[in-house]
Amino acid sequence: MSRRLVGAVAGLGLFAMHLPLLLLIAWSFNASRTGARWDGFTIGWYTRLLERPDLLRALWTSLVVGTISTLLATALGTGAALALARGRFRGRALLEALLAVPIVTPEIVAGISLLILVTGLGLPLGLLTVIIAHTTFSLPFTTLVVLARLRGMDTALEEAALTLGADEWTAFRRVTLPLLMPGVIGAALLAFTLSFDDFVITFFTAGPGTTTLPLMVYSMVRRTVEPSVNAISTLLVLGTTVMLVIAAKVGLVKSDP
Repeated sequence: MSRRLVGAVAGLGLFAMHLPLLLLIAWSFNASRTGARWDGFTIGWYTRLLERPDLLRALWTSLVVGTISTLLATALGTGAALALARGRFRGRALLEALLAVPIVTPEIVAGISLLILVTGLGLPLGLLTVIIAHTTFSLPFTTLVVLARLRGMDTALEEAALTLGADEWTAFRRVTLPLLMPGVIGAALLAFTLSFDDFVITFFTAGPGTTTLPLMVYSMVRRTVEPSVNAISTLLVLGTTVMLVIAAKVGLVKSDP
């Protein structure tokens, strides 16, 4: 098979994969209220987002939940990864294997189980329960990302630092942590993306007074397909793209650590 044919097939596959997103972005600038036909170019649906205080509150809630749950999941995941990679204790292999269970579990099952958890703790459904649920949901992902980075690191540099007289904390702070940071940043980006885009788990664990952006979009689509939904979705796509660019800048897309 020639390179030209391979490139054409790959290009066609990428186009088909991104076609729905391209149509979404294009229709977010459509002046038509129904979206049934193209009535001209406008940015009015974007400017009207600023006139919706409910959307702004939902966006702020998503940012708060995403930021706090990301910090918690990244810190806990980094500690867990260090324990699994450097610790020597019975059951370590089993614990590492169990990390995959929450990842392959259907999200609706995870949402129900997290609802049982927070209600079993006696917590009223609200912002706190959503943060707990998102942290719990993101923790296996952050652990595995940091663990993969640790497994790919050369331990000879740490051993050299210890040999030259550095204590364990100094060797970790001056050698291990800088080498580990791309993995930590990657884990944080993944955790924030999972939290910010999540609907199912938030649906089960949010109280009546807590509305994130995905919940708000869902409520808007249930009533009618408003053109502003296309604008919101486009902004979410652009936000994800920005995070991928940041990941590329810190070298997270490289195959070598």
